[in-house]
Amino acid sequence: MPPNDPVYRESGIALWRQIAGRLKEEIATGARPPGSQLPTEALLSARFGVNRHTVRRALEELNRDGLVRVEQGRGSFVAEDVLDYTVEARTRFSEWIRRHNKEPSGRIRQLRALAADHHVANRLGIRTGSRVVMMERLGFADDKPVSLTQHYFAAARLKGILEALQSSAGITEALKKVGIDDYLRQQTRVTARLPTPTEADLLRTARSRPVLVCENINVDRSGAIVEFASGCYPTPRVQIVFEP
Repeated sequence: MPPNDPVYRESGIALWRQIAGRLKEEIATGARPPGSQLPTEALLSARFGVNRHTVRRALEELNRDGLVRVEQGRGSFVAEDVLDYTVEARTRFSEWIRRHNKEPSGRIRQLRALAADHHVANRLGIRTGSRVVMMERLGFADDKPVSLTQHYFAAARLKGILEALQSSAGITEALKKVGIDDYLRQQTRVTARLPTPTEADLLRTARSRPVLVCENINVDRSGAIVEFASGCYPTPRVQIVFEP
C-alpha cells in the first residue's frame, strides 16, 4: 500500500525532520490534543512511507522538545500542560489539583506499620526503629498520575493514626480524628533523579526523564512534627513553584 502522506527524499531536508515538522503542526493546531496517543511506529511508517528507525528518530526529537512523552510499553503521547505545584504553608493535594480545573483522586498502594529507618526517624524527630505508620499513595489529576508519595507518621505521637487513615478519605480528615485540627508545612527539600522502573511504570513516564523528589515536614500549631512525606513527581507534568 503506498503512503498516504509521503515525505520527499529530494527536498534536502532529512526525512525524520519532515515527519517531526508535520506532527508538530498537528499538535500546534489542536488536531492532536494534549494527552492523546500518537499512532504506533508501524502506522506512522506506513503513513509517511519510511522505515521505523526514521519514525523513531522523529519521535525522539519531539520528546526532546517536550512536545511528546514516550511511555515504556504504552506508546507516545502528546505532552499535557505542566501543573504548577506551589509550595505554601498549607499545601493540600486536592486543592492543588482543583486549581488547575482537574479532578483529584488517589489510590492507596500501601498502608501499614513498620520500624522507622534512620532517615525517616531523623525527619520525624524520633528514634531509629520506632514504630511508624506509612501510607503510599498514587495521586491523579483527572486520569493522569502526577505523584507517588510515601507519608510517615509517628505511631506513639499520633495514637490511632493507622485506624484513622483506614477509615478516612484523606490525610487531613485522618489527622483530625487523632486531634490534629490543622498542620503547616515547615520544610520542603527538592531534588531530581531518574525514576526507578516501578516509579516510571506507575507515573507513566519514561525511565530516561527525571522525576522531582520532594521531602516535606509538616507540623501542628505548636510546632510538633506530625508528618514526614517523600514524593516524586513526573517532570513532563509537574513543576515545583516557590513563592516568597
